[in-house]
Amino acid sequence: QVAESGGGLVKAGGSLRLACTTSGLPLDQHSIAWFRQAPGQGREGVACSTARGGGVDYEESVKGRFTIWRDNARNTVSLQMNNLKPEDSGRYYCAALHTQAACALTWVYGSWGQGTQVTVSS
Repeated sequence: QVAESGGGLVKAGGSLRLACTTSGLPLDQHSIAWFRQAPGQGREGVACSTARGGGVDYEESVKGRFTIWRDNARNTVSLQMNNLKPEDSGRYYCAALHTQAACALTWVYGSWGQGTQVTVSS
């Protein structure tokens, strides 16, 4: 299972940190990705982290503003979001895939959390 935390309301230009915690899923065997979905829109990949080795990938619009990292010993993957924009608003989901390959935002991830809401006001 995966569970997200850390969402909230912030003004444009502000920062939030999200956390994804896994249970029953060895984090060092799973690629982890963050997705987001705004009302009336499809779900899009934001950032992902490879099981081992430090590989990451980001959606183009968040590069330079978002940072993903993991602590396999604590079963936690974090997403630091800086310089937030209103268009970053949405429900953010954490998802896991059992693979050691370099992560990709285009994969079909199998284990999903319930999401955490992020709202950025202008």
